[in-house]
Amino acid sequence: MASFGHTFDASQVEPNTPYEVLPPGKYLVQIVASEMRPTKDGMGQYLYLELDVLEGPYTGRKLFDRLNLINPSQEAVQIAQRTLSAICRAAGKLQVNDSDQLHLIPIIADVRVRPPKGEYGESNSIRYLPRNGVPAATAAPSQPAAAPAPTPAAPSATAAANGLPWKRQG
Repeated sequence: MASFGHTFDASQVEPNTPYEVLPPGKYLVQIVASEMRPTKDGMGQYLYLELDVLEGPYTGRKLFDRLNLINPSQEAVQIAQRTLSAICRAAGKLQVNDSDQLHLIPIIADVRVRPPKGEYGESNSIRYLPRNGVPAATAAPSQPAAAPAPTPAAPSATAAANGLPWKRQG
């Protein structure tokens, strides 16, 4: 039991509404929280990631990702490892031993919409792009890491040019 110390009047506060999926596109995001969690069946663990959109009309919106790093399915583990590799490359950190090392680094997320499936509605899927904008799966592994992108001080107007919402108008 948790006492509020006063009477909360729900009629005076608009309730939260569920977030709708973000439209497809490229977004500047940063990981703000992460933790290992057990899978529903208890047979593995996944890395839970919470990301914030940094710029554009969806500034402040959340995205979530789950990477099945420990799982009986080797295919699930390989997919998760490839995704983690893409995140590391996008963040400019090729070797990490804690997910906290990936927090608060602006990265580019290529967001797509997954259609409803079974009891689940539409959802977002995320691909992480390296700093040069080429998908990690096709980037040459010997490429030197680009300089880190500056952390934006405040949200900026988005540019329609090239469909890149993190580009500043100038």
